[in-house]
Order: sequence, then C-alpha cells, then structure tokens
Amino acid sequence: MTRVDEFERVEYGVAGSKRSLKMALAQIDTCVGDLDGNAAKVLEYARRAARDEARLVVFPEMTLTGYPIEDLALRATFRRAAWDKANELAGQLSEQGLGDLYIVVGTVGTDHEKDLPRNRMVVLHDGVVWAGYDKHFLPNYGVFDEFRIFSPGQRSVVLTIDGQRIGVAICEDIWQDGGPIQALAGRNLDLLLTINGSPYEEGKGHVRRELAERRAREVAAPVAYVNQVGGQDDLIFDGGSFVIDQDGRLLEHSPQFREDLCYWTLPAAGESAQVGSQLTPDMDGDEEVYRACVLGLRDYMAKNHFTGVCLGLSGGIDSALVATIAADACGGSNIWGISMPSRYSSDGSKDDAADLAERLGAHYEVQAIETLFSAFQDQLNLTGVAAENLQARIRGVIVMAYSNAKGLLALATGNKSELACGYSTIYGDAVGGYAPIKDLLKTRVWQLSRWRNAQAKAAGEPEPIPVASITKAPSAELREGQKDSDSLPDYGLLDKVLEAYIEKAHGRADLLADGFDPKTVDTVMRLVDRAEWKRRQYPLGPKLTALAFGRDRRLPVTNAFAE
Repeated sequence: MTRVDEFERVEYGVAGSKRSLKMALAQIDTCVGDLDGNAAKVLEYARRAARDEARLVVFPEMTLTGYPIEDLALRATFRRAAWDKANELAGQLSEQGLGDLYIVVGTVGTDHEKDLPRNRMVVLHDGVVWAGYDKHFLPNYGVFDEFRIFSPGQRSVVLTIDGQRIGVAICEDIWQDGGPIQALAGRNLDLLLTINGSPYEEGKGHVRRELAERRAREVAAPVAYVNQVGGQDDLIFDGGSFVIDQDGRLLEHSPQFREDLCYWTLPAAGESAQVGSQLTPDMDGDEEVYRACVLGLRDYMAKNHFTGVCLGLSGGIDSALVATIAADACGGSNIWGISMPSRYSSDGSKDDAADLAERLGAHYEVQAIETLFSAFQDQLNLTGVAAENLQARIRGVIVMAYSNAKGLLALATGNKSELACGYSTIYGDAVGGYAPIKDLLKTRVWQLSRWRNAQAKAAGEPEPIPVASITKAPSAELREGQKDSDSLPDYGLLDKVLEAYIEKAHGRADLLADGFDPKTVDTVMRLVDRAEWKRRQYPLGPKLTALAFGRDRRLPVTNAFAE
C-alpha cells in the first residue's frame, strides 16, 4: 500500500472567504466510446444547473468516455480523442456563457512517463481544463480488471472554490483504507467529493452510504457521492447519488435507475448544512432488482441500436418474466413472442403463452416444430437426451431466424439455477444476444413475477403474467410427463445450495457444515462443475448479485479438481 508521505499534496484554486457553494449532482447515463454524445449530455446538464444557479456541477467517473472502457484505454488514438474532447468541451462551455461554472467530469488521461492510461478527473472552468486528479486505487476483483489497464495516480488533490476546500477521490479510492483519503485527513476540508462508476448489486446502496459515513468522519467533512446510472453490457449502474455528513445524516439522495439532477449547498462559514433538493426513499429489494433488469435491457437495446426483441414463449414462468421485463423496457408492441409447440407441449402451456402475449400487447406467432422435428428424426433417429435437445435447437434456429429477418434482439430466457446446473440446451434455448434473468435464481423468478403482478394490481392495471405460469410445476416439456424435478432437486433446496456454493464459494465440507445432505451436495456440485463450458457460451445479462456468472466468476473450463 502506498504510504501517505509518498503522495504529492496538490492544491488548486485561491484561498479566500468561505461562501456558500451550490453544487449540482449530475447523475447521467453515458455510453462507452460515444465522446460526442457524452459531451453533449454534459453541456445539457450544465445549462440546466446554471439556470438553477449552481456553481459546481459534478458528473460521474469517466463521464466523457463512458465506463468501463476496458481495453479501449490502451488505444492511444482513443485517449487523444478523449483529451481533445475535454478541451473542446471546456471551450464550448465558455462560448455558451457557462465558463464561470466549475464542471467536474471523468475521462481517460495518459501517464506520459510510462505511456499508460489513467482514470482521470478534470475540472473545466473558464474555457480550460483547470485541474486534474488520477485514481490511485485500481480495483482488481469481481468485474473489475483495472490494474492491467490503468497506471495509478500518486497525489492527493484539494480544490478551493469560493473559499471552500474540496478534497477529491474516484470510486475505489474511498473503498480502500489509507492512500489518498488518509492523505486528505487533517487538511481542513469542507467537503470530500467522489465521482463513481459503482456497479449495482442488490443491497449495495446501504454499503456505499455506510462507507461514505466512515470516510466523512475520517476527513471531518461531508461526503458528496455522485454515481453513474445506466446499463453497459452486463453491468448496471443504479445511480443513487447522495450527500452524507460525518454523523450519518443523509443530506441529499437521488433516485435509482434513472438520470437525475439534484442540488445541495455547501454552507458558508458559520452556517449549518441543510438538506438539499430531495431525499428519495430506498426501494424494496424486489423493486430494486426488477428495475435493474428493465434498465439493463433497455440500455443494451438503445446503445446497440435495437428497437425490438424476439423470444420463445413456452407458457412457463421464465419466458413470461422475460417478456414482461421486455414490455417494460421497450413496449409490448416491440416484442415478437413465438410459440413453438411440439407433440409434448400441453394445451395449458400453449394457452398461457397466448394469454401472456395478449396481456402485454405483444406480437404472437405460432411456429409448430413437429414437421421440422420429424424431418430431422427421419435422418438422425435420435433417442433420449439427444432427441430432447434437438427440439430445443430447432426452436433456437427459429428464434434466431426472427432475429435476423426482423433486426430484433433475441432474448435467452434461462435463469441462474438452470445456468448453474447446465439445465439448458446449448445452441437451443441458450441462443440469443441478451439474457435478462441469467442472474436470478428460480425462486427469485417466481418472487419477482408475483411482485410485478402485485404492482400492476395496486395500480389498477391488468396483471401481466398469467397466474397459471406462476403456479404450474416447471417443465421443459421435451418428453411425455417431464418435470424439472426429474433432473434437479426441488428449487427451494437447490437455490440455497447454489447460493452457498457459488456466491459464498463454500466447498463440500462447508456445504455439509451448512446442514445440506451429502447426496444433494454431491449432485449439485457435479452439475455445476460440469456445466462451466456451457456458461462460457451463454449470452451476457445483467449483474444483479454479488457474484454473477461471467466476469465475477472465472473458473477454468478444463478442471480435474474434485471434492
């Protein structure tokens, strides 16, 4: 860990009498690589803040570039373009009469000694890039891999604006002890300002605020925490920006999952801090997770230029929830639901699929697969699992045909329990460009479905999901009388074991100590370990839990270790 005395202690601005400082927290949704679009959004929010007489406008981490930029940072051409855009933006702000504002934005800079990128905060003021600070602590865990990309900064920075002393940090800097925060302690700060690209996971908002309160006590000043909002590939940024003082008093709190511009005033000398423009209450867990799923799909579609989706509608709960999420993300009229019955499909499932489409206002088409299945069987004469999987792969071909023909985003409908156990058909129901519920265990799928119906009922609207889809015993309907319970433990038990094995990384001895029986433990571990190759090929989907499949959990496909 870097010692405090290794930090260059940099100060920007001119000391003077301490006046009240109205600041705007600009919680915006950026797109990676869209330098023009991101800069235009900064201009838009700066204009709005100026109309409301703000003096300081703060944007999230890597505002101009979007975040995370991953290996784009290693392209010198991209870094130069981003730096040119920062200078251009400073000029535009001045030309439009906004030069008196102090605009804090994140971007990518360069460590010219090492010719490596840096995660940088800059202040735009009076037509120039006025100040800079480079992130020191680079996260290298979970979804983060910044240590291989960025060069760490080695200085602590204090900005003085209207006599107010503002220490600055970038995201991970406040999560680690020591470093720049320790270097800022004892420097008579009036505020600690941190800009963030902190990805969503359920319950993380409380963790952030508790952490900020600890840092506020450490530097003896309030903390203003500005977070990014929006979806970027498999990451969801939930916003929830806030200001908190060292006593844990929440002075400002922005909503989650949408862009927002709110205000808080740093008081003048001798005045007390007051609550700002809003204190948005926290969402309950089910609403939080559901809104994250909707935002993830909506942004993935918008940023990759999709206007509609297609998916197979089986009448089961997974496709029902995915279709409902899609309807909330892009509107029912932009959904193509495809029923693909076989000889094993029950009348109830076909009816439930049609009912769902009608409730959502989705396009609904029936493409029976019996003729195609028979044609394959006439040549291949498959039996057992191979024949079952053939049906799923025929359906996958049809879904992708709709995607190609109509320019639609194909949605995979598998959940985390199925993905964990390999209970899906590769190149069958696993096909698609995005998987909205891949980080939801099956029991949570049911829970969120009931929650969404309850929300509709409370609003006086029709329930979107047919009750039969929620209450029926789950089945892939690939053979006569098939039930999921034929191949898997009961989902209530399975999900508890999966949560312990995957998210808590409990091994066999740990699982037995948790109270699970040896037969169940051995079955689940075997299924999970053998399915790694399938998960590698599954579409990306939103990270919702502390440990999602994908960048969070990197295990070798070829792995001979057995417990």
